[in-house]
Amino acid sequence: MTQTIEENNQAFVLEAFEKLFNKRDYVAGERFWSSNYIQHGAHISPGREGLFNMIKGLPDDFRYENGLAVANGDYVLLHGRFSGIGLPANWIVADIVRLENGKLAEHWDVIQDEAKKEASSSGLPIFGDKFPD
Repeated sequence: MTQTIEENNQAFVLEAFEKLFNKRDYVAGERFWSSNYIQHGAHISPGREGLFNMIKGLPDDFRYENGLAVANGDYVLLHGRFSGIGLPANWIVADIVRLENGKLAEHWDVIQDEAKKEASSSGLPIFGDKFPD
């Protein structure tokens, strides 16, 4: 069965995040991230090198865990957890990535501290329960 463009893009971005954030494979990162990468996030310096340098400065137990991936054409939205970031709370992040010419070209994110079930006013965790199908 042939995958759609969206399915391919989603798989590509998930692999990119795994290689860079979890494996810290910067050579692979150069294959996934455009040399003209545009970073809109407030916590990362401009460009691909800003992203790589930020990751190099994080603790060894830093990890990315994906909870949901959705693609629409050249855009992929990921909802995930960044743990081991050296802060009191993990980050729950919605990452939006735009692909161009087979590489991650542009990125936006929305970040909040993780609230576990017992700390949430709704009684629901911010991350961890399954998303509805």
